[in-house]
Amino acid sequence: MSLLTRVRQLPSQGRRPMRGEVSDVTATDGGEVEGRPKRSIAARLTTVLAALLVLLALTVPYDFGRLSPAAFVRIPLEALLVVALLLALPSRGSRLVATLAGVALGLLGLLKLLDLGFSASLSRAFDPVLDWALVDEGFAFLSESYGRPAAIGAAITLAVVVVGLPTLVTLSMRRLRRLVVRHRTGTTRIVAALVVVWVACAAFNVRVVEGVPVADTSATTLANGHGFQVRLRLDDRETFGALIEADRFGDTPGDQLLTALRGKNVVVAFVESYGRDAVQDPEFAPQVGAVLDRGTSELSAAGFAAQSGFLTSPTFGGGSWLAHDTLLSGLWIDNDQRHRTLLASDRMTLNGAFRRANWQTVGVMPAVTKAWPEGSFFGYDRFYNAKTLAYRGPKFSFGTPPDQYTLASWQRLEQAKRDGNVMTELALVSSHAPWTPVPPLLDWADVGDGAVYRGAGAGRSDDKRRNTTQIRADYRKSIEYTLGALTSYVRTYGDDDLVFIFLGDHQPAAVITGENASHDVPISIITRDRAVLDRISGWGWQDGLKPGPEAPVWRMDAFRDRFLTAFGP
Repeated sequence: MSLLTRVRQLPSQGRRPMRGEVSDVTATDGGEVEGRPKRSIAARLTTVLAALLVLLALTVPYDFGRLSPAAFVRIPLEALLVVALLLALPSRGSRLVATLAGVALGLLGLLKLLDLGFSASLSRAFDPVLDWALVDEGFAFLSESYGRPAAIGAAITLAVVVVGLPTLVTLSMRRLRRLVVRHRTGTTRIVAALVVVWVACAAFNVRVVEGVPVADTSATTLANGHGFQVRLRLDDRETFGALIEADRFGDTPGDQLLTALRGKNVVVAFVESYGRDAVQDPEFAPQVGAVLDRGTSELSAAGFAAQSGFLTSPTFGGGSWLAHDTLLSGLWIDNDQRHRTLLASDRMTLNGAFRRANWQTVGVMPAVTKAWPEGSFFGYDRFYNAKTLAYRGPKFSFGTPPDQYTLASWQRLEQAKRDGNVMTELALVSSHAPWTPVPPLLDWADVGDGAVYRGAGAGRSDDKRRNTTQIRADYRKSIEYTLGALTSYVRTYGDDDLVFIFLGDHQPAAVITGENASHDVPISIITRDRAVLDRISGWGWQDGLKPGPEAPVWRMDAFRDRFLTAFGP
């Protein structure tokens, strides 16, 4: 083949195409000329997304109450330091720094997401030592409330996020490192300018959002805070062990305990998510207050009197078992480490005090559907769970039977056959999240085995996409339902020996209360025996079932000792 022939066959490689001539690249490849801009746009878009992901991981607030667009207007000092390192180090060192920074930032992003979730639901930060135990509780809650497929879907999503976020952030950091190295001079100027701005903002405390400074060090603050939390949890094991042993009633003989309640039928009932907001928030108080006022009047007509106050719960939005532990043990149980330590101890609980004083003790827990080690610690003589309550009706939200059925079943299985002193601990869960519709109150004679509830909605909302207003309304209705069932039960079955104490376990989640709500829950005591109320006259509780804003507030762990003191010799 001659040189002339070869040149004619390759016009695009040695010369520009003649006018009217079709370029081989355009006609056949279609990608080298037209594809190069497309690849360039895709590369730039990927770089922009990588930068956004890194900035989000650094600047997203970890407190749900501060989550707003303006809260992202920050200059993270940690980002400036990492970029400065990338500029100063040789290629191999900068690659290592970018990888390590990406992994650390990805884990920080996961920690922030967990903090946001816990802030929104439990009004506290995630505990990296103790809260892993809540994964199982969360799966059980989703299974009970939304079905097992939804719980499995949520678990898969969580696994993808846990693996995917650190991976994506690490890849993003490595990509941004290459950009920094290629544009070293421009990057140096930008970093220098941002350092000047950061120092100025720090000096003048510049803030776009209250509590969120533009000169940002929140990533370091978050890491230090959780590091301190880890040390605190490890040190607390020894401290809490000493508190368990320091029990002023631990060695008190049974004949010197609860002497003023001899012959009484004592009930302690926990009402799920019944908090101060239920009786004082203007959105709930008129309707819930009306139920309590009506209950007070009807009970008074039946010869009963009531007094009420507030207790401060150790938990918020969930963790009911922590409130149960706290009230009954007289110890502040605000985490699962303390819960497990308590269960392994021989601390005398309020139930144990009654048992030592020759009461029979009964536990009624309709939400317990599997093995429950707490039962052996509390030492009930008889215990009823979801199975042994023998409910034959449809499922209602988180707790399978509605609360009126729980009370009716307990009456049939225990109270109607009561012989001697009995102390009962009840858990009423119709007002548990996710606050789906509750059935109407029935005549007690019609409750039966629960089959009467078929067709009553079975706790499922007609609107699967409820907004916040609807959720809050359903919460209010569930509280009204449970309080109505309680007062109706006392009015129907109560006698001269009944001493009925009911209280909230904790406030509902922040979607109900809003931000900065207290941990306070109402507590009431109902009885026909005026001598019982005389014993607590020094408590300063208010008459009736509805505590007012000025009602006394104690920490929940103070109740056991005050109760044992009031009703002792």
